Amino acid sequence: MQGKDLSGIHIEGHIKIHDPKSGEVFINKRNAIHYENMSISLAESIANAGQGFIYEMSFGNGGTTIDPTGIITYLTPNSTGTNASLYNETYTKVVDDRAVVNLDPTRNKIETRHVTGTNYTDVFITCLLDYGEPASQEAFDNTNNNESAYVFDELGLRAYSTTGTGRLLTHVIFHPVQKSLNRLIQVDYTVRIQSLTGLSEVA
Repeated sequence: MQGKDLSGIHIEGHIKIHDPKSGEVFINKRNAIHYENMSISLAESIANAGQGFIYEMSFGNGGTTIDPTGIITYLTPNSTGTNASLYNETYTKVVDDRAVVNLDPTRNKIETRHVTGTNYTDVFITCLLDYGEPASQEAFDNTNNNESAYVFDELGLRAYSTTGTGRLLTHVIFHPVQKSLNRLIQVDYTVRIQSLTGLSEVA
C-alpha cells in the first residue's frame, strides 16, 4: 500500500501600507489567515467553480479602541467561522485586474510570483487609494476623531462570490491610519502558499 503524502501546505500573509509618493511606511506586518475560508477558496479555484479567487480588499475602522490616555487596544483578527467579517467595514475596493468594474487595473491588481526550484508561490496584491478616494474623506491627515470612517485600523482580502459578499480570507489589525485628500495610500499585500517542508517567511 502506498504511503500518504503528509507534507501539506502553509499559507502566510504580509502587508505593507505606505504612501508611494512620499515613501512613508505606515504599516509593515504579518496578517492572520482564515484557513477555513481559504481552503474553500482554493478548492473552488482549482475546481474552476467560477468563484473563490481573490477579488477585493476591504477596509474598516473597528479593529482598535483608544482610551483617553492614548493607549491602543488591538482586537483579535476574525479568522474563524465562514461568515467572518471585519469589525466595522467602511470601504471596499476591487483589486481583481480582470474585473470590468476595476477602473484602474494597472494600480489595483493581482500577480503571481514563483521562482523555479522553490517550494512556494506568492500572490502579490496591490491596492491604491488615490487622492480623491474614498469620497467624503477629510482634507488633511490631522483628525483627532479615531472613529472617523476613513481612519483605518483593519483590512482584509475577500474572495469573489456569485451570490453576494465574498468570504473573508485574511484579516489584519493595525494602529490607525487616516486616509485623507492630501495623501496616497498603497497596500502591498503578499499571500505566500508553500510546502511545509523548508518554510520560507515573507520578507
